[in-house]
Amino acid sequence: MTKWDYVAFPILAALLLGVTYSALRLVGFFGLGVLGLVIGFIAVRMELERDGAGSSDPTTLAAQFEARERMSRAERAGLQAEQAFRLKPLFVARIVATGFVILGFGLHFLL
Repeated sequence: MTKWDYVAFPILAALLLGVTYSALRLVGFFGLGVLGLVIGFIAVRMELERDGAGSSDPTTLAAQFEARERMSRAERAGLQAEQAFRLKPLFVARIVATGFVILGFGLHFLL
């Protein structure tokens, strides 16, 4: 972890707690679970479409694969590193979504 992570983590944790509390007060436990499902769906969809937007047109997909095949090894490695960098925040989004779903639906059906 870097120095920035040690500074940002408490701030982001407090922000997450504030958002969770305000969402809970606004929509209740069931709404918090639904919000978690929405966040999780968006995060998974973005991860599935990391190579490009999902298209029903097969010629577009074929053109994307042909363009990747023409890339050099360095360009492919750069593309993969860029994709990995862009997907790091999605891990946090999936964790938050899982917490919202467990907290929201769990407490809704418990209470």
